[in-house]
Amino acid sequence: MNNTNNLITIEAVENRQLLNEFITFPGMLYKNDPYWIEPLRVERQEHLSDKNPASGHVKWQAWLARRDGAVIGRILAQVDALHRDLHGADTGHFGMLDAIDEPEVFAVLIATAEHWLRDQEAKRITGPFTLNINQESGLLIDGFDTPPSAFMNHNHPYYENHVLGSNYEPAMDLIAYWMRTEELDFPAPLKKMMDRERSVIRIRPIDKSKFDAEMQILRQIFNDAWANNWGYVPFTEHEFSELGKQLKFLVPSDLIYIAEINDEPCAFIVAMPNIHEAIAPLKGRLLPFGWLRLIWKLKVSGTRTARVPLMGVRQQYQFSRQGPVLALLLIEALKAPFVRRNIEALEMSWILETNAGMRGILERIGAKAYKRYRLYEKHI
Repeated sequence: MNNTNNLITIEAVENRQLLNEFITFPGMLYKNDPYWIEPLRVERQEHLSDKNPASGHVKWQAWLARRDGAVIGRILAQVDALHRDLHGADTGHFGMLDAIDEPEVFAVLIATAEHWLRDQEAKRITGPFTLNINQESGLLIDGFDTPPSAFMNHNHPYYENHVLGSNYEPAMDLIAYWMRTEELDFPAPLKKMMDRERSVIRIRPIDKSKFDAEMQILRQIFNDAWANNWGYVPFTEHEFSELGKQLKFLVPSDLIYIAEINDEPCAFIVAMPNIHEAIAPLKGRLLPFGWLRLIWKLKVSGTRTARVPLMGVRQQYQFSRQGPVLALLLIEALKAPFVRRNIEALEMSWILETNAGMRGILERIGAKAYKRYRLYEKHI
């Protein structure tokens, strides 16, 4: 479908060439931004293909905006069957929104996405999500002066005004916390709490000989822990199985821990080496020699930073005296391998702004909120 508006042409992404333009456009848009890190193109291609296990429940359409033949913007619209099962059959989303600093370009892209979503019977739109909330989420609105950690978004500061200009309203903020390994400390009252529960709570690394089964334990804990959170969408078995394959390659086993009480898994944490350190020089390309640099950085020299993308405490413990202790003991378990691997700092992300319990724990052990991402909503 093609439409024109003030010399802006909107083109639906319907073949490999157009998808390639969709994927590579941000590399041109952010070429002068010193903090931008271009995702690996092969990863983005798989993400927007049937190889993505989320494709079993997410339907999407992408568009490019052009002027005089040159790409000046892009957007994705999607509906997620699992989200609709939980939050209503009239929900829809947008994501992967990037454009030059012109309100008209944002307006026509967003209007195009909304038109498609209306055809999918959507009346409530939230976003941005890179397909769904379990992947990259939110517009960066604070913290533009540092690069994003692995699988976190980065955008120009002008984006928010243009989204608000299309009558979207803030729906939820996501917070990223930063802490240095050497500064990770547990005040005396917290240590006392932790010591009191050490005989009851067992913290163990994952069992590599049972990796697939361990991944499903993590999935079950995550889905239980997050079930009542804003915008929650569960991970399917297939999704977590595929995620496990990535974690097996990217994450050493001493950076994944499970907490047990009475031999029952009840919480977990995953710390991922910050792959962005490895891919930053590659400019999105693995060939001809980028894959060697990537493997060397991850497997040999190591990264100086890491990110916790996954963490969860089962609901039955969240409001008990053991809930915060489970989180604290899991974070504590990371310190020794961080020191051993020369990992200097950690990003905990993202945390819902409304998650006062987890935010309080992080701030008491010295973590600083350093980036803020915002999700928006609109009724159409």
